[in-house]
Amino acid sequence: MGKWTRHCSLTGGRADRQVHMRWTPNQVTLLRVLIGFLAVSAFGHGAWMNLWGVLLTVTAIALDALDGHLARVKKMATPVGAQLDILGDRMIENMFFTYFAVVGMVSLWLPILFFVRGAMTDFLRALAMKAGHSGWGTGAMLQTRLAKALVGSRWSRGLYAGLKCLCFCCLGLQLALTRGPVALLGPIPLDTHAAIRAGAETLAWLTAIFCVVRGLPVLIEGWKFLTAQFLPANANDEGPRGAP
Repeated sequence: MGKWTRHCSLTGGRADRQVHMRWTPNQVTLLRVLIGFLAVSAFGHGAWMNLWGVLLTVTAIALDALDGHLARVKKMATPVGAQLDILGDRMIENMFFTYFAVVGMVSLWLPILFFVRGAMTDFLRALAMKAGHSGWGTGAMLQTRLAKALVGSRWSRGLYAGLKCLCFCCLGLQLALTRGPVALLGPIPLDTHAAIRAGAETLAWLTAIFCVVRGLPVLIEGWKFLTAQFLPANANDEGPRGAP
């Protein structure tokens, strides 16, 4: 009897630990931001640290897919979780592009573009939520099929995440392979260096273009929520028709 009780208590203890160790989508999102911060912190400290930053970058992008998967499978999708996921995306994008712009690897206009685009779309989403619209379902802000496909579909989100991962990894590899006294390739021909740089910049601008394309439906369909904030006040200020 004592052995059976001890076995049950041990099994129950393992079950309790498993329950407590279950990750929620929001916890994965926070972990993703932390790993992204560590990745950016690793860049610029030697070739091997740059490679370590690339590995952390891949991990952060993979976690971006994991938190959404957990939210769908566990049916834990909430408006707060959706906003936290968007905030995590903004932080990751701004950290990486700001760093690579500061070290002169991409144009300064790239982080500016991502910051402005993110601020505008998030502002319009907030107005839509204030008007009673959610991020998904029948009450979603985006109503047209094209808008939903560009912004919320799995292929769109997957392609955007893949572009960001390729872009950040390519820039990180450029740091490891071509920059600094401990570059892994050592001295390389100028043509090869230019080709690597051109490839990284091309990926960066492709990512930026797709970012803008995905934001256009939010800007177009969200404009009505912005104008709705002013039209009622203007209508109330108008006097009776025909009044002197």
